[in-house]
Parts: sequence; C-alpha cells; structure tokens
Amino acid sequence: MGLLTKLFKDPIQEQSSVNHSFKEAVARRRSIYAISKDKIVSEEKIQELVHHAVKHTPSAFNSQSARVVVLFGEHHDKLWDITMEELRKIVPTDSFAATEEKINSFKSGYGTVLFFEDQSVIEQLQKNFELYKNNFPIWSQQSNGMLQFVIWTLLEEEGLGASLQHYNPLIDAQVQKQWNIPATWKLIAQMPFGKPTAPAGEKEFKPLEERVKVFK
Repeated sequence: MGLLTKLFKDPIQEQSSVNHSFKEAVARRRSIYAISKDKIVSEEKIQELVHHAVKHTPSAFNSQSARVVVLFGEHHDKLWDITMEELRKIVPTDSFAATEEKINSFKSGYGTVLFFEDQSVIEQLQKNFELYKNNFPIWSQQSNGMLQFVIWTLLEEEGLGASLQHYNPLIDAQVQKQWNIPATWKLIAQMPFGKPTAPAGEKEFKPLEERVKVFK
C-alpha cells in the first residue's frame, strides 16, 4: 500500500499542500526595514526570481507593460545616495536626521528592485482600444502592484526582508540619467531588500466581517 501511495499520489492532496505553502508565504511577507548587505542569496538567484515574476504576473490585455531594474553593489548604494541628496533639497536641515537614518537603513541592504511601467505600451493600447482609454493607466498600476507583491513574496521565501518605497517622482530624473532608463518608463516604486536583522513589528488585523461580504 505504501508503494502504491508513492506511485499514485492523490492530486487533491498534492494541490492542498501547494496551496498551504502559498498561503504561508503570503502571511509571512511583511515590511522589513532592518536589513543588511550579507549575501544569503546569490545575485543570480534573485535575477531568476525577478525574471519568473515578470514573465508570469498577469496584465490587462496581456500588455506586459511592467519593466524592472535590479540594482546590486555600488548601483544599489548610488540609488539611495541620489535619494538622500534629493531629499536634502526639500527637507528642513533641523529635521533631516530622521530622514538620513531612514534612507541609510535602505542603503544598508543587499539590493533594490525598481518597478516601472512603459507608458508607450499603455498609450498604444489607448489608441487601439479607445473604449477603454481611461482604464488602461488604472489597469497598468494594478498589474504593477501584483508584480510588486509577487517579487516581494518570492524574496521572502528566500529568507530576504524587503519593504516598498515611493520616492518617485522626486528621484525620477536622476534615476533615468544615472542608469540610462528609457524616457517612456515611468518609475512606480522602489523595493530595497537584504538579510533581515530584526523582525517585523506586530500587525493588527481588522475584523474580516467588516471587510468581506459573501452571498450564497
């Protein structure tokens, strides 16, 4: 019987196991701000995860408008130097210490994922399907949000901590110039990641009865 069990696995049981693993990964994904440059996952592995996420995350009309840039080493550090200097221009000097500490916490990580949306793809869809013209920018943001979540969760599964930041459009021009980013790529978010050096804080949940309605 044991041999038969191994040879003829229950597909429902297998699927349940997969679903359970996915649910656990979703629950474990949190905003981790305390990170270090310790390389517990190779750059090649992270690149592989990003490729997988970009390829398989859905998009409206299969537009595939998402674009991603992954920064390691001095490129990662440069991003947060740029962010620091841009913030220095607008944050009062007497209150800049907290800002500096925050940016340095992101810089202390192993790398950063930059998320973009190619506006040329969206504009072409607007021309081709004028009936949905006003929806394409919205759907674009929704698809990019899904991609952010997928990459974030995959990083967590590898033991990496990450958080999602939005210093755009403040840093857009400098990022475009520094890494020769196409003019049609619009920066959406930044995700610094690294080895967690402290756990996420406690998270409170509102009652699901207030957030979900089910009709049978």
